[in-house]
Amino acid sequence: MSNQNAFQIGQTEFLLQGKPFKILSGAVHYFRIVPEYWYRTLYNLRAMGCNTVETYVAWNVHQPEPDRFDFSGRADLVRFIQTAQELGLYVILRPTPYICAEWEFGGLPAWLLNIPHIRLRQNDPIFLEQVAHYFAKLLPLVTPYQIDQGGNILMMQIENEYGSFGNDKNYLRAIRDLMRQYGVSVPLFTSDGAWQNALEAGALIEDDILPTGNFGSRSAQNLDELQHYIHKHGKSFPLMCMEFWDGWFNRWKEPRITREADDLTACTAELLERASINFYMLQGGTNFGFWNGCSVRGDTDLPQVTSYDYDAPIHEWGEPAEKFYQLQQLLATQPNASPICQPMLPEMTAYPSLTVSQRVSLFHTVEQISRKVESPYPQTMEALGHYYGYVLYRAEPTVYSDEIKLRIYQGRDRVQIFNDQQYIATQYQHDIGNEVMLQTPKETFQLDLLVENMGRVNYGGKLQAPSQHKGIGGGVMLDLHFHSHWQHYLLDFTRLDQLDFSGGVIENSPTFYQFELTIDGTPQDTFIDTSNLGKGVIIVNGENLGRYWSEGPICYLYLPAPLLRQGQNQIIVFETEGVNVERLTFSREPIYKTLNTTNL
Repeated sequence: MSNQNAFQIGQTEFLLQGKPFKILSGAVHYFRIVPEYWYRTLYNLRAMGCNTVETYVAWNVHQPEPDRFDFSGRADLVRFIQTAQELGLYVILRPTPYICAEWEFGGLPAWLLNIPHIRLRQNDPIFLEQVAHYFAKLLPLVTPYQIDQGGNILMMQIENEYGSFGNDKNYLRAIRDLMRQYGVSVPLFTSDGAWQNALEAGALIEDDILPTGNFGSRSAQNLDELQHYIHKHGKSFPLMCMEFWDGWFNRWKEPRITREADDLTACTAELLERASINFYMLQGGTNFGFWNGCSVRGDTDLPQVTSYDYDAPIHEWGEPAEKFYQLQQLLATQPNASPICQPMLPEMTAYPSLTVSQRVSLFHTVEQISRKVESPYPQTMEALGHYYGYVLYRAEPTVYSDEIKLRIYQGRDRVQIFNDQQYIATQYQHDIGNEVMLQTPKETFQLDLLVENMGRVNYGGKLQAPSQHKGIGGGVMLDLHFHSHWQHYLLDFTRLDQLDFSGGVIENSPTFYQFELTIDGTPQDTFIDTSNLGKGVIIVNGENLGRYWSEGPICYLYLPAPLLRQGQNQIIVFETEGVNVERLTFSREPIYKTLNTTNL
């Protein structure tokens, strides 16, 4: 039964069934946690005292191809909402086209890049047509769970931190209108950095849409900024921090970032005196597969690591941290807190180390585990319809000298160069385009370029830049001419059951290593130790756990028990750096590279 007054945004407070209600929320991204652990995560969120869970909705997860949608497994948003409802939790839903979230391309599907003249996140009919197609599938699934329909969704977001990207208010109104068109009836909000320029650009306060702020410290100062913005527009709204950053994300090659529990608790207490809160993150989870995003510093891309632990109150693997227990004591003093109780704990183990059973060079099995496309010139990953992971570009040039100069134009993100299957060089970011001399004593040689997409930018102006096209976009020059006729091998890690291990290994080449893990009892969570590996990905029973890299700061991949089974388990390591992976070891605890830790 419809109840239009179930949840309201009052002038100074939120109202639930007509009574003042302080939102005590924690962020959990269902697509970063295996579904078997959603209940435990949400139980622990409630055990800490939260009454609400907030989640982004990742467009690229739900619409991986223009005409294919997925709402199953880790993408089963409805099941996540239902699980929260079973536990008595309310939901803040952020189904916006763009989410940031340190997620690949900020949640935007990479296939959008194939649409000519599209302007992302702007009042562009081409972009809005795609959003409408997505909303037409997504929103009817979640609108029955709105609180005014008897469900548990309190409110939904129009756009995310738009004031840090654009100021096109007509675009924001177009997204709002699409949401209303497809059945959204609960209150709407925007969230932006708590400074005047960002709020003025990204909020819709003139249309009586709730503005909220995102910050992680200086609570009183940031709330003052938000309050000033609201009052100068002659409005009155309750204050809320939609993302209270209790930790931070990490990037490859950089020190791990942490935040002291005492500092977080003090800043939280200051905030709760005046505002509602959403802890970002409550439990961060994992960037499985190729879903990690990428930051930018200057003109340099900085891909984020597989772990999205975020130094949150609950760790990546579900274990409450010291922050959890301190915040639990603080939230217990709040009138709208959920009943405080003991959290559910994960069961961790370190399985015995494994010896490699089979191995084969990529070059000897690429035909079996790839889709092959031929073209006169190199094509981008987007043009190939292969948006993530790796593409092997191959040509067989004829040359007339003992050496020849190679240059790659518009290659992204990382290129490994092989001459007759022998490793020559690796180029990354600013190196790509520099000349490499190839020894060519034979008339014809085999040129292989293994290109990795390390993650598209998830924040800022580069969302619109051509750099989000991955693979080779310009061409490959030999001597002073662009070489034509290329074979593209689109590596497909769902086809690893077709690996042909009879071909053997080529030293210092990308190689697949197979391990067999036998589990006698009930599987438990574990960590795969990657500290002695180079770079690549690990696939367990067909599930891609994500990327590892010796550059750190993380030197593990989290392996949740639901991805294992009693009996025999197959683990495939795809190692690209020529490291000979003889053994695979496990750990009960995460492993970090010794880099100087940065405290927030």
